[in-house]
Amino acid sequence: QVQLVESGGGLVQAGESLTLSCTASGLSLDNYIMAWFRQLPGKEREGVACISWNGGNKYYADSVKGRFTISRDNAKNTVQLQMDHLKPEDTAMYTCAADPWGPSYLTNDLTKPADSGYWGQGTQVTVSS
Repeated sequence: QVQLVESGGGLVQAGESLTLSCTASGLSLDNYIMAWFRQLPGKEREGVACISWNGGNKYYADSVKGRFTISRDNAKNTVQLQMDHLKPEDTAMYTCAADPWGPSYLTNDLTKPADSGYWGQGTQVTVSS
């Protein structure tokens, strides 16, 4: 059974940092493009960051460039999202996904519809002002 489990969310103040982790079981992440998405209730889900198999290529949404960093540790089957200088508008449910745009599809356009692959249940991030 394939599972992606996110952790690391929480409540922080504006300007602080959080590191989210996504741990996979039932699949080997080094075969997958990995990405982080976020969603507020009643709003469209948006892509935040994605990373290639070996971590050599990374792409970010304009809203998080320079503040968020995606990384992966294939040996540990995990993907991380380091979030610095958090803002109240970063408040959302954060979800990781494997091959969300289709098998082995990496894109620098994080607005592309993503409804493929495997998805976690999410971890809540709340940033207070």
